[in-house]
Amino acid sequence: MSRVSLLALQVLVAIVCIVLWQLLSTVPVFGKILLPPFFFSNPVDVFEQIVKWFVSGVIWKHLWITLVESILAFVIGSLGGVLIGFWFARQPLVAAVFDPYVKMVNALPRVVLAPIFALWLGLGIWSKVALGVTLVFFIVFFNVYQGVKEVSRTVLDNGRMLGMSEGQLMRHVYWPSALSWMFSSLHTSVGFAVVGAVVGEYLGSAAGLGYLIQQAEGVFDVAGVFAGMFVLSAFVILIDFGVTLVERRLLVWRPTVDGRG
Repeated sequence: MSRVSLLALQVLVAIVCIVLWQLLSTVPVFGKILLPPFFFSNPVDVFEQIVKWFVSGVIWKHLWITLVESILAFVIGSLGGVLIGFWFARQPLVAAVFDPYVKMVNALPRVVLAPIFALWLGLGIWSKVALGVTLVFFIVFFNVYQGVKEVSRTVLDNGRMLGMSEGQLMRHVYWPSALSWMFSSLHTSVGFAVVGAVVGEYLGSAAGLGYLIQQAEGVFDVAGVFAGMFVLSAFVILIDFGVTLVERRLLVWRPTVDGRG
């Protein structure tokens, strides 16, 4: 299937969902509206709210703050996950010693950590970044660790037979093996970086998309809540698109599904 056809199908799914939402929230079915506007709003009101935000310029400040927090959380968490994941995979003893502690920290509820970070780092951007890092780090860490561990023993043995040094093995064997796993985790991490930033803003901040959603929720502005979520979703898709471009550049050597390079 071509990319154009795939994109058309994806857009069609979105259109069908929006039309159904509009109909079920405005047209009675057997004398009853299935999605009461007070609780679910409707696409027209949500779209009007989004346009109002962008036309008035209110949204730009909040978008910028959430973007900075998300990118910082994504970069710091991903970099830490890659480096420590590689280190643990190449040092089995270190991995064995720290294994229970990694699992213990990963099991901590992130919502519980949010107020602790706010207490330690204040209500500025760094408490949101810290929360995002805790979400991103473990996703990348476990994938990179597994990617390095899954390196083909045959490829490794052949590399050593050819006289490759550890540095060359790292560059030409371990790193390519881990890249696919790493980018798989990065696509998931994009959303979690934004979630960490927004949840932190929701719990305590004076700006950001999470703050905007929290303010709308506080006055029972359902259209505003949904508008914030739609802007947030588009925001995540744009960042993920950037990750996809980098992935295509770095994984240019990987064969496509039909076997062509």
